[in-house]
Amino acid sequence: MSAPQLDRRTVLRAAAATGGAVVLSGAAGAPWASAAPVSSQRVYVLVIDGCRPDEITPESTPNLHALRSAGRWFPQARSMPIAETIPNHVMMMTGVRPDRSGVPANSIYDRAQQKVRTCGEPTDIVFPTMLERLRERGLTTGSVLSKDYLYSVFGTRATYRWEPFPLLPVTNHALDVFTMSALRTMISEADPHLVFANFGDIDRFGHSDLTGSNLQVLRRTALTSTDAQIGSFVSWLRTRSTWSSTTVVVLADHSMDWSDPDRLISLTRAFKGNALLDGKVAIADNGGADVISYLGRSADRSRALAEATRVALATPGVLSVRTTAQLRLGAKAGDLVVYCKSGYRFSDPDLYSNPIPGNHGHPATEAIPFFLAGGAVRPAVLSERAATIDVAPTIAKIFGLGAPQGGFDGVTRV
Repeated sequence: MSAPQLDRRTVLRAAAATGGAVVLSGAAGAPWASAAPVSSQRVYVLVIDGCRPDEITPESTPNLHALRSAGRWFPQARSMPIAETIPNHVMMMTGVRPDRSGVPANSIYDRAQQKVRTCGEPTDIVFPTMLERLRERGLTTGSVLSKDYLYSVFGTRATYRWEPFPLLPVTNHALDVFTMSALRTMISEADPHLVFANFGDIDRFGHSDLTGSNLQVLRRTALTSTDAQIGSFVSWLRTRSTWSSTTVVVLADHSMDWSDPDRLISLTRAFKGNALLDGKVAIADNGGADVISYLGRSADRSRALAEATRVALATPGVLSVRTTAQLRLGAKAGDLVVYCKSGYRFSDPDLYSNPIPGNHGHPATEAIPFFLAGGAVRPAVLSERAATIDVAPTIAKIFGLGAPQGGFDGVTRV
């Protein structure tokens, strides 16, 4: 489906929490609040970016804990490789693995551009998302994404979208208070059938919290704030006439792990001076995972990748090495993925390239919260190992939409 043309609409009703106007974009000709809904079903996917499942407790996050306790909860839920923000958000909306979606990691080596770049362009997604598939059925969709690269990668696929604003310097995300204001405004003004929302405070402050793994002060403050925002939002949803047919999907894209300042791994340094590897590989640093692309002679490829595996496994702090084929990451991911152990992080190409203690991407950060709540949900605690990839088939089931060509890789959780 080609990208729709957009017109700009300034929403005059500002959320009380921010005191300023919220600007939404709508596809040309898209209906706003006055239009009669095609379906009574509403689905709100709320991604608590970077949240660990053990952080949802009665003391730290009472609203999320109560919502989970009254909902359909999957305690064994996992993020999918690579446990990074962009690929897992894309998997949520496509329901397929990166070898089909086209988005394997946050950071990749682009062979055409001959450089490491963020995999966050609209053209990176090569598989239909639920945002446009529902539109083809005459339903409306919205995206309220707090991070600049999420806004970028999903492009104009949703009927309505909010450009994150104001963006904090360094973190390049909008605070959750602004994100929630935009979400409420979008529902009030446009009432989409599906809204995909990302709340980035917990992740962003978890990355930059220099108090480390013992006292994450900023992160705990963010947890309290985000919990209050979502609790207030759900209370507001309960007052709406659509609550009885509303499903709220709450999950994270990955969790978080922390490392001490001296627990850095540099494969660039480990490969230096090696005739098969030095200057012949590109490394895309994804915090808890290094993604390696071989650039040398084809005749040396097998020997070089075997050598890269040997050297990586001999490097302190490295957990394992997997091929991108084994992880179903697709050609854009290069050749190998090197994971670090819990408590370590990669910093490539230089030791100062990744100074922050909070990272993800490695297996230690795959456990996530995942539960469904709402007027249309019956409470249950289920042992199935749900994953981010299950969100799209769940949405499809709720709206009676069939599987895409080739089927989903995930499964429905309703």
